[in-house]
Formats: sequence, C-alpha cells, structure tokens
Amino acid sequence: MAQVEPIAHEEVQAGVTHVNAEVNEAVSEAHRDPATERRLVDEAVALAQRWTRESAEVQADPAAERLAGVLKDPNGLPFTIGFVDGVMRPESLSAAASHLNRVAPLVPEFLPWYLRSAVRVGGVVAPVLPSPVVPIARRVLREMVGHLVVDARPDKLGAAIEQLRAGGARLNLNLLGEAVLGEDEALRRLDGIHELIRRPDVDYVSVKVSAIASHISMWAFDEVVDKVVERLRPLYLTAASDGTFINLDMEEYRDLDLTIAVFTRLLEDPRLRLLEAGIVLQAYLPDALPALDRLTAWALQRVDAGGARIKVRLVKGANLAMERVDAVMHGWTLATYDTKVDSDANYVRCLRAALDPARTRAVRIGVAGHNLFDIAYAWLLAGAGAVRADTSTGSVQATSGDAGASPDVEFEMLLGMAQGQVAAVTREVGHVLLYVPVVRPDEFDVAISYLVRRLEENASSDNFLSAAFDLADDPAMFARERDRFVASIARADDPALATGPRREQDRVVEAAALAAPTDAGAGAEAPRTRARLRRAASGDDAGLTQVVMGIARSAVTSDTAPLEPAVPEQVFGAEAFVETAVFAPRQTDARAAGAPGFHNTADSDPALPGNRAWARGILSRIETSRAGDATIAAARVTDESSLQAIIARVTAAATTWGALPAADRSGILIAAARALEARRGELIEVAASETGKVFAEADVEVSEAVDFANYYAATARELDRVSGAVFEPAKLTVVTPPWNFPIAIPAGGVLAALAAGSGVVFKPAPQARRCAAVVAEALWEAGVPRDVLALVDIDEGGLGQTLVSHPAVDRVILTGSWETAALFRSWRPDLPLLAETSGKNAMIVMPTADLDLAASDLVKSAFGHAGQKCSAASLAILVGPVGHSRRFARQLVDAAGSLRVGPPSDPLSEVGPVVEVPRGKLEWALTTLEEGEQWLVEPRRVDGAPEYRGRLWTPGIRVGVQPGSRFHHEEFFGPVLGVMHASSLSHAIELQNAVAYGLTAGLYTQNPHDLAQWLDRVEAGNLYVNRGITGAIVQRQPFGGWKRSSVGAGAKAGGPNYLVGLGRWRATSGSPASATLHLRGLDTRIAALIEAAQPSLDYAAFEWLRRGALSDAIAWDREFGQVRDVSGLGVERNLFRYRPIGSVALRATADASWQAVLRVVVAGLRAGSRLTLSAPVGLPAAVRRVLADEDVAVYVESDEQWLQRITAPDDLLDAVADEAPAPRPDRVRLIGQDDAVAALHTLVSQAVGGDPDLAVYDNEVTTAGRLELLPFLHEQSVTITAHRFGNPDPWSESVI
Repeated sequence: MAQVEPIAHEEVQAGVTHVNAEVNEAVSEAHRDPATERRLVDEAVALAQRWTRESAEVQADPAAERLAGVLKDPNGLPFTIGFVDGVMRPESLSAAASHLNRVAPLVPEFLPWYLRSAVRVGGVVAPVLPSPVVPIARRVLREMVGHLVVDARPDKLGAAIEQLRAGGARLNLNLLGEAVLGEDEALRRLDGIHELIRRPDVDYVSVKVSAIASHISMWAFDEVVDKVVERLRPLYLTAASDGTFINLDMEEYRDLDLTIAVFTRLLEDPRLRLLEAGIVLQAYLPDALPALDRLTAWALQRVDAGGARIKVRLVKGANLAMERVDAVMHGWTLATYDTKVDSDANYVRCLRAALDPARTRAVRIGVAGHNLFDIAYAWLLAGAGAVRADTSTGSVQATSGDAGASPDVEFEMLLGMAQGQVAAVTREVGHVLLYVPVVRPDEFDVAISYLVRRLEENASSDNFLSAAFDLADDPAMFARERDRFVASIARADDPALATGPRREQDRVVEAAALAAPTDAGAGAEAPRTRARLRRAASGDDAGLTQVVMGIARSAVTSDTAPLEPAVPEQVFGAEAFVETAVFAPRQTDARAAGAPGFHNTADSDPALPGNRAWARGILSRIETSRAGDATIAAARVTDESSLQAIIARVTAAATTWGALPAADRSGILIAAARALEARRGELIEVAASETGKVFAEADVEVSEAVDFANYYAATARELDRVSGAVFEPAKLTVVTPPWNFPIAIPAGGVLAALAAGSGVVFKPAPQARRCAAVVAEALWEAGVPRDVLALVDIDEGGLGQTLVSHPAVDRVILTGSWETAALFRSWRPDLPLLAETSGKNAMIVMPTADLDLAASDLVKSAFGHAGQKCSAASLAILVGPVGHSRRFARQLVDAAGSLRVGPPSDPLSEVGPVVEVPRGKLEWALTTLEEGEQWLVEPRRVDGAPEYRGRLWTPGIRVGVQPGSRFHHEEFFGPVLGVMHASSLSHAIELQNAVAYGLTAGLYTQNPHDLAQWLDRVEAGNLYVNRGITGAIVQRQPFGGWKRSSVGAGAKAGGPNYLVGLGRWRATSGSPASATLHLRGLDTRIAALIEAAQPSLDYAAFEWLRRGALSDAIAWDREFGQVRDVSGLGVERNLFRYRPIGSVALRATADASWQAVLRVVVAGLRAGSRLTLSAPVGLPAAVRRVLADEDVAVYVESDEQWLQRITAPDDLLDAVADEAPAPRPDRVRLIGQDDAVAALHTLVSQAVGGDPDLAVYDNEVTTAGRLELLPFLHEQSVTITAHRFGNPDPWSESVI
C-alpha cells in the first residue's frame, strides 16, 4: 500500500484545503436549488412530527420521565446537581449529610409525595444521623439518574449489554473513572479500556486522549502525540484482530489538533491499514468544517491506496461551559460559536458537506444527537445524496436493522435520554448506536461531570432535550423547536456565518506589529474617563455633603454590618444620623470599576499551531541564549565612586521626570507595555536560560509584566487628582527584586516607581542579571530616559549596603525574605522600605471538598517552578476524614509523582531546576524528617546536564508534620510539601495562622458555613477558595501579605493603592469654606467626636475637619467599606476588601495642630482599628469622654515616654493613661510639622532597631479620605471559584 502521510497539526487550522477536485465539485453542486432545499426542510419537519407522535406511544422510562419532570421545576437543576455533587460525591457521610440538609428545601414538587417527604425529612435528620440517612438518599438519587450510566463491573456489564441489545441497538461504551491527575490513573484507565476491547460482547468503544495520558502540554505537542500513539497502538492492534470499533473522542478545543494528529498517525501503521476507526468532531467549533475537509482528503488518499474508510462522529459539542471558563480565565476568544443557532447551522453545514457519495466512499458519518429535526434532515439529505446504499468496496458494515440500514450514515443517541424517540427513529433508519457510559458503583461520583452535562441538556431551554417529553402534547413547544431548526437552515446559508478558527492569536505577527513605531498617542484618555476622574477629584462642599447624605440614607436599608455594636442614634443640629462607618459583608451589586481602560493581557494560546511553532523556536535557543549579556556587562559597577555618580545622575534626572504630568508618564508606560510584549519570546528565553523557568511559567510571567505597565499607567493619573492633597514624587527609588520571578516582579517594581515620578536604580538579583537587562532594554526602548532608570550590577556586600543605606535613597522596593528586610533596616533604621517578603502558606482541605480538584490544585501550587514561589503551598492541612482518605492520598501521590522534572529547554518539563544546588535549610527539608514524619513521596535528585547537576529534584511530600515543628513554621522555598491533620476547621485555621507570615492561604470546601468561618479568622493577604493559591494576576488579585509577609505600607502590588505609597503627600488649601457647618450624613460616632471638639476649634479648623470627615465617608462608600469585584469574570469571583488593622498608635508632636490630631482620630474610628492616642498635652474633657466611649486609650506624655512605652510595654510608665499599656502596635501614625515628625520618625526607628514589623506613617495630614484611611486598613484579595464544571455556582454569594 502506498504510504499516506498523517495530517500535520498545522494543517487543521491553516485554512488550506486539499480535498481532491471531485469532492470539491460535488460539495459546490449540492443544495444549490432553493426549491429543493425548502422541500427537504418541509419533509424533515413532517418526519420529525411523525416521530414525535410515534414516540408518545412508546412507554416512557419512569426514571427518565421523573428526571425530566424534576428538571422542569425552577429549582430542579440546582437541586439535582446539588444532590449529585454534594451528596453523592463526598467520601465523608457527615459532609454529604450537611449538603443534603442545604439542598433538601429545594426538592421539586414534581417528585412523588413520598420521595419529597423522604428528601425533606432526610435533610433534617441527616446531620444528626448521617450513617443511615445518607446511603438511603444516595440510593434514591441513583434511581433518578442511574439510567444514564451502566455498571462497569465485569460480572454486571455483560447482563447490561445483553439487555440493551435486546432491542437491536448497538452500543458505544465509554469507560468513566477517577480524574486523571497522574500516570497511574491514566494507565489504569488505559488497561480498563483495553479490557473492554477484548471482551467478546463489546464491539464499539470510545476513548479520549486526556483519559489515557496525564499532564498533557500543548507546548510539547509533538512529544505528546508520540506518547499517546505509543499508548493507544496496542488497543488498535487488538481491535484490528477482533473487529472492535474504536472511536477517538475529545472534549476540549485544545485537543482538536492533538486528537486528529494521533488518529491519523495511528492509522498510518501498516498493520492497521484495513482497520476502520472513528473520530469525533464538534460542530459548535467553527473549526469543525475545515477539519472535516482535511480528514476527508486524508481518508480519500487512504482508501485510494487500498486502506479502510474512517468514520467521523458529528456532535454539536457538550463542553461549552468549560470552554467559556477557559477563554475567560486566559483572556482568549471563545473557541465556540457565540450562539446556539450558529452552532446548529454549522452542524447543518457539516452534514451537507459530509453526506455526499464522493466523500462517504472514504468517510462514514455518525449523526449524533437527539434533535429529531436534525436527524430527519440528515436522513433525508442522505437519501437525496444517494448515500444510503453501500457504494464502497470492502467497507465495514456499520448498522443493522431492517428499515433502510446504511453503512455510510449512522445515527447515534445517548443512553437513557428520550427512549421513545430512540424507538421511533430506529423504526425509520435502522438500529441506532447508543452512547453508553460505564462506571464502577464505587466510582459513581466520577460520573458527576458527565451527569451534570446531561442534566443541563435536559434543563436548558436552548436544548432540544428540554422539550423531549412535551413535543407531542404541546404545540407551542413543537413550534419552538421547529422554528429553531428552520432558523439554523437559514443561518447555514448565510455567508456571514464564519468558518474556521475564532482564535487567531499569533505571537510572531504580534511581536512584529508591536515592534513597529506608532503615533497612536499612548497617553490619550477617553473623554468619559477624563470626566470620571474629574468628578472623583471634585471637592466642592455642596457635592460632598449631598453625596454623604445619600450614603447615610441608603445605609438605613443597605446590606452592611458594623464590626462593633452600633452606637445609639443621635441628634445634632436637629438632624438624625445613622451608622455609615461599617464594612459591607457582601459584594456590592453595582458594577465596580477598575483602573480606567485597563484590561489584562492574554496568555499565549498553545492550541494554535503558529504559537506552538513560535514556542519551539524559543525552546531551541534556551541552551545557547546570550540575551542581556552585553547590557548587564555594561551595567557592572565595582567601585563606590562610580556608584555615587550613578546615584547623583539619577537623582538629578528625577526632578524633570517627576515634574511631568502623570498622564505623560503614563504614555511612556503604555509604550513600555508594548515593548515588553514585543520581547515576549526573548524574555521567556532568558528567564528559562538563566533561572530555569519552564515555558508555561515564563509566558504568564511576561503577561504579568505587561499588565503591570498598563495598570500603573492607568492608576498613575489618579496621583494628580486627589482632592485635598498633592503628590510629591520620591527623587530616588532603589528596586531590589528576587530571582524567582525574574521578569514580572522586577518590571512591576521599576514600573511602579517610574509611574510615581521617581528616578530608579535597578539592582537585580545575582541569579537573574540577564533577565533584568532585557527588561531594562525594553523600558529604555519605550522612552524611559537612561538617566532616570539606571541598571546597576553590584556585589551584594559593601556596594549593596552603600546603595541601600545611601541618604539620597528615598525608598527601597524589595521582594525577598523578611530577614533581608531586617538586614536593610539594620543598615539604615529609618529606611522607607516597601517589601513583599516571606510566606509559609497552607491550603485547608475540608470533607466537603472535591478531593480530585483539591489534589490537583495542591500539587500545582506546591511544585510549580520547583516550589520557588513565595506564594507556593508549603502545607496541606487535612480536616477530619480527609486525612484518612485513601483516594485523596492516591491522587496526591499520582499527581506529584507524574510531574516531569527536567531542563527548561525540554518542552515536556513541568518542574525545572532549583536556582542553586540545595544547601542549608532547603537541603534539610529535602533530605531530613522530623520525629513522627514519613515520606509519602520521597524527593530524589535527578541526573541532568552539567549546568543542572544537583539542581533537579523530584517533588517531596512529607506527612505527619506536627504543630509547632520546624517544617510547620519555616519557609523552605523548594519542591517539598508538608501534610498536617486537623480535627476541625477551627483547629485547621489555628494551624494556618500559627506561622509568622500571612501571604497566601487556601480553602477547599463546598460548605458556605466553612467559608464564613474561615474568612472571618484567616490571617493572610491573598485568599483562594477552591483553586490553587499561586498565580496572582494584576488588578484581578492584587498581591501582598499580612504579618511578616509584608513590610511597610502593606499596599498590594497590582492594586489600587500601590502607587499612593511611593511618594509623599502634602495638604492643599482646599475649596472655599462652606456657608453651613452641619454634619448631616456622618456616622454618629464621628459626629459625636466632632461635636465634642467644636468649642476648641476655630471656624476654619472646624470646617477643615468637617471636610475631612465628609471625604472619609465618600471614600468609604466608594472603596474602603465595600467588597468589590472589578474583574467581573463570572466564573471566578475576585473580591477586594479591607480589614481593620489590629492596633495603631497615634502620636502627636508638640507642634501638631489640634484639628490634624482630630482628623487622624476620625479616620481611625471609621476604619474600626484599635487606637491609642499619645499627645504632649491634655485633651478637652468632652473629647476624652467620647474617645473613652470608643475605647481609645489616651496618653499624655513626652516623646521619650511614648517611645519607652511602645518599645517596652511591660515596664511601669510615668505617663497618665486611661488604661494599662498595650503591646507594641502594628502601625504608628505620626502627626505634626515636617521637621518634628521627621525627627520623631528617626527616634522611633532607632528605638525599635529598624524592626520591619512596625510600619510608620509620617505624611502630612490632609482632608483626603482616599489617603487618611489607608494607615488603618489591611488590604485583602479573596478569590473564589464560582462554577462547577463550567456551570454558575453561587454558593459563596450568601457569605461574601
């Protein structure tokens, strides 16, 4: 037989069709006559109507009819999916009982009374008696949905097959199993499918590539094809020997090219020349018709060379929900059509193309679906095209039956779905092929994703099956489906319906376009944006008052909850007041606005062949990369005089840079974003070459760098528009980034400082010098002056200390360990330091969790980039029965053990090298166990090339980690995970919070009560629920921690407040005084304080204080008191909220103005922080009384006494205080004139030895609530997965 080349994956989407001339001619001639087409449509409608009548005469399956009735109820779908997912899935009976209790009230009225009663009673009793109740509930559920799947146990399967075949149907068996997280499960599934193929009573089996291979990376496309072909070949050889038909199935768009490449490669084996096999195509993909053309061209060559035909199973597609999730999360275009009618129309187009004798001599068609109109149309179309008779030679008989059987076209339907219609169709077309999922009863929960899709099909009004039981009796329902069918025919004839891939990202083309010069005015603002910013900056008194009064009115009925019991309503000036200084417990309904005009950049799409070719080029350059070499060599500084000259040059240039309007700096940052994007390939190359980043990790890091540039460009403009304050840029900022994120973090720090108007000295980590050089090159190329941004490569010792401690340095941006921050402060105690430091992050796994997803996300979070992420999961805390779950342990071991460890130049590598040979504590963590610990997965060193010797390690998982142990508390920064056990969620939170750090934290649960308790108590800056805890995205999940994970102001990188802290703020004179001095709309506590202070204030001071309080109220309502999601993804909730700082010490200098002291206290009261106020003179008695009522301790003391008290809280003090001294505060706010505040700041820093744990705020006091509230607040990002298998899941909305 002549060799036929497999379809190259690039051809699937290349837009060039090689179908031979006779096929092209036949297709172009088909359906040209409109009259013929109208007649065909009319006949199809008539045939569908007849089938509808006939199906009504068939005795309906009681279970199917009951399920259809349940799903018509408004609560039917959430009840049934909640039952399937929450009661069937959990291993823990108590977890299942808890969920039964929550879904029982939703039980549909359609269920028989005894079942409704059983569910309701079970819901009440289950939490108390889970053991007897939950098994009964599960049995009831199996009766509802069990007809959709078949028992896979060998002794049960035979009888089920025999029973199903009794009616003459053929069966397409699909073996379901546990989630494929690793190679053990993949090979187990492969063996199970092979066993099915070997069975004499099985003649048709479906298999998906993703079911028999784990850790599939499209960046390693060719290698994955080789691996999958090698695995599947024995199955196909067995099928060839015993006559079993194998259908290669697929779900995800990313698998389209892969599946076609595997399919054609397999059938090129000479031993499989006469084997007929099948492949599925999904019509909701615009790529389906071009793919059909290419498969047809290939099959024609195969048949002409003496080989067997192939079969294409045409489906509409059942993975739409997850395709939407994939597109939204990565910023990609949705791969499928946007509308159902377009998908239906493409299905029609594919049928028209396929059902032609010129094609069916090489490609048989499986018409899969339940839409009677589509089936009738396909049947009549096949008749019109004369493809119902076998016109090929040596073809395999595909169907059986008496009435009109055809080997060229076959009709396929789902087991258990509208069996009356199956019977009616069978009488007309011959016996149909039933798609039969098979699963072991002890793995019934793994069928959930399949069942959810089937349930959604039954419930969705867009789907034909939702009307299946009503068509015969409800003319309106029949007319609805008829009209939809007719519309799909019309749309199929519409030239405007696009064919071919919707995703067109091409990194090569994009890089060339971005590198080209542009005059697009990067800094231009849309008029709407300018207007919004002007309104936000407006400071007129009437506007302030009206806004605040509106807030007060809405607070009467708003969804808010004070942290403390509400103060009784008061009256001042004949006006009633309400509490407005409260935190909203849940997300606001209003659509929150993020940074003006900002959108996250899309990650690189590996589903596209052009991008895969681009990636191959990058991978080929990694081992020999010299990117950045020349630039970093030129940046080398070895003597102090050269360093001093650089510092002087940057400081001088910063004056001009900082004087630029923020909008002008923004324009250059937007150009920087373009330059970074244009260098995406080079940045990935150098990150891999220098620091060992694997391709997928490096690509998303470049996206983050681009996002930083665009985000800070957007937020910088606010710096010029804060009412009541003016921003003064720092002259010189030193940026000292880490090596583990060698692109994004350096770019983020440098870009933020530039956006804020500062000159920058950029000192890269020694392990990532070249990466820094390429970043700097991009920024210089974008227009950042070299005198404003200086790249310096200096030794970590003497010159490093000289730079960091230099008096000209206004600020240092550090990402590194807490110990490094302490070292910097030891060099210069008063150093303004903004640092993201260490993390010891834990994920809690509750009994209600989806354990497969939890294991998958835990492994990714722990071992991505070899665990060298400050956000990485270092601990897993398993609650209750999860700690004894064999399945969870098995999945965890399988997922971790299957990770491919290798050099970054290998496209299959998932875990690259650690940056240096492990020494010290990392070596200990990889090689030593503490008392009571064991290795669940023991790490081992992997051999590699000389440059990686000793640096490649497989992941390690240690179990039995004890509370208070070294592994519990220390950060190790490598590929090792510790597992702890907790008896309850409360215990787990104690373990999670027991560390000194608070960077990221995770929770896996489906229980809203768990979520509420955790959110109320967890101490971390970035929280993640039902997803991994790494991979924060700019604006979506602003990044930064609490406790020792943050030093300085605590503003999150990539968040709305980061730039605010990168300079100093001065008060402005503000607007003209108001004609009235009322306090309408203010919170009662704040109004009471201002009223008490009024006799001690002159007119101007009172007005100034009042304006500050009004500004606070507006800022609180718009930002600080709200829970906001500016991303609005839908499938994931990315919430941003503020929490009060535990304790803040206020200290007024001798020259502090009285109104400034009160202004700061007003802000602190609104934020809800625990305050202490220290002043050198006494306060008015009325003010003291109000502060005492609010538990604000007041101390009258000198600076020296105050310093002694906050640094030695246990000593006896001479100061007069209302209460006993408190422990050292979390933050200090200094109030007074510049010189006095600066001197006191120095004294504080020296007194505490530069302790990084204490943040000191010393800006001038302003009326701007946007600024004055920040010292009293923690920022917190809360990310919650809001879908189950792509379907919206609002479970968390009642909590936050």
